Parts: sequence; C-alpha cells; structure tokens
Amino acid sequence: MELRIESRQLGGVCVLAPQVFQDERGFFTEVFRADQFKAMGLPYEFVQDNHSGSVRGVLRGLHFQWEPPMGKLMRVTRGTAFLVAVDIRKGSPTLGQWFGAEVSAESRKQIWAPAGFARGFCVLSDYAEIQYKCTGVYNNKGESGIRWDDPEIGIQWPMRDVQLSDKDRKAQTLKEWLARPESEHFKYSEEKTMVTR
Repeated sequence: MELRIESRQLGGVCVLAPQVFQDERGFFTEVFRADQFKAMGLPYEFVQDNHSGSVRGVLRGLHFQWEPPMGKLMRVTRGTAFLVAVDIRKGSPTLGQWFGAEVSAESRKQIWAPAGFARGFCVLSDYAEIQYKCTGVYNNKGESGIRWDDPEIGIQWPMRDVQLSDKDRKAQTLKEWLARPESEHFKYSEEKTMVTR
C-alpha cells in the first residue's frame, strides 16, 4: 500500500494521504509504515501515542516541546477538525508563518509537524477525536505554548468563539517565546528541515 506526501509546507510540515481500500464491508488503510516513512525522509521512530476527544468549538494549542524535542504525526479518527502548525524556529525563512488544514475521519489524511513547530487544532464537528504519534516522551518541564490568537501570526481559524483551557488562554506570544533562552533549542537548519524530531 502506498502512503504519499500530498504537499510540503513551511520547510518541514507534510500532508500525508494514505491509500484506502473500501467496499461494501468497510475500509482498510495503513496508517504508518516505518520503511515508507524512512524512504520519504520522515522520522520513523515514534515513542508515544496520544488520543484526545473534544466537542465542537474546543481549541487546543498551540503546543510544543523542546526537551526532548517532540514532532507530531496528527490525524482525525472521528469527526472533523482544523489542524494547525506554526513555525517557531529561530532564523527560519518561514518563522511565524502557519499552515492549517481541515482534516476528517473520512479523508484519513495526516499532518506531520516536526519539533520547532507549535501545533494545535479546533474541532469543527459536534465531536472529534484526534490521535497523534510523538517523537519525544512528554515532559512538562520542557514544553510550552503560543497564544492561539497571536496577532503577529494571524491564524485564520474557522471559528472565533472557541473553548480554551486556562493554560492555553494564558499562553505567551511568539515574540515572548523568541526572547526566552529555551528558544535556542529551535534554531533553523537547512539540512534538518525534513528529518527532524
């Protein structure tokens, strides 16, 4: 079965489209194959799987982790959500730019966003479940977030009346993050734009 890169964005983010076999009984698809990911120049060693469920209007993000560096392979397994990645790498030609895509359980598309990108999503259906494979184990002392509505980033979310956690509501701006010494963990390197944890 073929898993192909449908598009590349911001020097590191990829939209992946799987091959799906479907008939009157249902469907079958391969979600992840290490050999295919390796051949495409993508990470193929994931150490943690996460699964979240949220109701319509819930927005989670924009989250990232620098220690250990955490890339995420995200997909929607129930409902529909708008998935976003923002480049927060110092010196990157696309620093502060964002990419977003509506992804559904029916489309079965996945979005890969490496470390150095802040990620989030907003639920568009009555309920949605998002699953993501991570290249780093969660560490609450090495993670942070960027404001979902940072005006310098200007993400065009499909809805503005959203539900946020207290933590996400109080998140820093990209400018504040770039002034922190921890931001040095995410320095842009042209050689590492694709294969980066």
